[in-house]
Amino acid sequence: MVSNTAISVDIIILSYAKNEALKKLTEQTISSCLASEDPNEINFNIVVIESNRALNPYQFDNTTTIYPEKKFGFHRYLNIGVKHTSNEYVCLCNNDLIFHKNWASNILTSMKDDESFLSASTFCPIMHNNGNFGENTGIFDGYESLFSGWCFMVKRQIFEKIGILDEKFEFWYADADFLKTLRANGIKNFLVTNAVVTHLNAVTSKSLTRKERFAFTLLPQLYFNYKWKRDSYLKYKFKLLYFNLMYLLRIN
Repeated sequence: MVSNTAISVDIIILSYAKNEALKKLTEQTISSCLASEDPNEINFNIVVIESNRALNPYQFDNTTTIYPEKKFGFHRYLNIGVKHTSNEYVCLCNNDLIFHKNWASNILTSMKDDESFLSASTFCPIMHNNGNFGENTGIFDGYESLFSGWCFMVKRQIFEKIGILDEKFEFWYADADFLKTLRANGIKNFLVTNAVVTHLNAVTSKSLTRKERFAFTLLPQLYFNYKWKRDSYLKYKFKLLYFNLMYLLRIN
C-alpha cells in the first residue's frame, strides 16, 4: 500500500516493443524504476506509450499502457503521455534505461523547494563519461553537454511557460529543440549527478528501417534549421524537396 504522504511522480515511457527483445527492454526499464525508490516515499505512476499496435490490448505490468492511433513522433507521443497524467512531477523517458537507487528522491530534494528548478537531467555513467563531471559531484546548470534527453524530469508548470512539445520533431533534434525552447524562455536545465539512470544508448533506434531513419533523422534536422533561423523558409522548402527526391531515387 502506498503511503498518503508519498510524492507522486508520473513516468512516461516511449516503447516500441516490436519483438521480444525490445519488449523485455521496456519491462526492464519499468522494473528497475519501481525498484529504485521506497513506495512509501515516492509513488511512480508509470504510463507506457507503445508504438507496436499489434500488442494491443496488452498492458505492461504496473503501468497504464496506451496505444495511440496517431503515427509515432517522439514529441507527439510524449505530449500524449503528459496529457494523460496530472502529477506535479513528470519524467520523460526512453525504454532503454536502468534506474539506480534514489535517483528520483535525489532530484526531488533539490527541485521541490526551488521555484526556478523546472528541468532536471539525470546522470548516465556511460553518456556523461567525458571527464567534466562525475557521479555524485554536485548539481550543474547548462544545456547541450549536460542534458539527458533519454530521461529527464520536469515540473508540470513548465508547459505553461513553453507550451506543448513541438510535434514536428519526430525523433532526432527533439532534445535540441527542447533546449533551445528552454533558453528562449529563460529556463535553466540542471544536471543532478547523484540521480543516476543508465542509458543503454539507442537500443531501439538501432532497429529502425532505412525509411524510418530518413524520416526520423534528416527531415527533423531540416525543420530545426528553419525553426531556429538558420535557414529561410524558401531554403527549407527547397532542401525538403531535394532530399525527398534523392531518397525516392535511392530506394527505386
